[in-house]
Amino acid sequence: MKRHLSCPCGEFLIGTDEDDLVAAAQRHLTEQHPDHRYSREQILFMAY
Repeated sequence: MKRHLSCPCGEFLIGTDEDDLVAAAQRHLTEQHPDHRYSREQILFMAY
């Protein structure tokens, strides 16, 4: 199960599970990178 993601901007995201990580990544994208859109699959591909 992937629960960690490092954004190229330097932000490090952690989720309790994959669903939580995807939600955290989507929130981060909305707040910090509103011009970027990633699907669940793309987020989990970048996660570890």
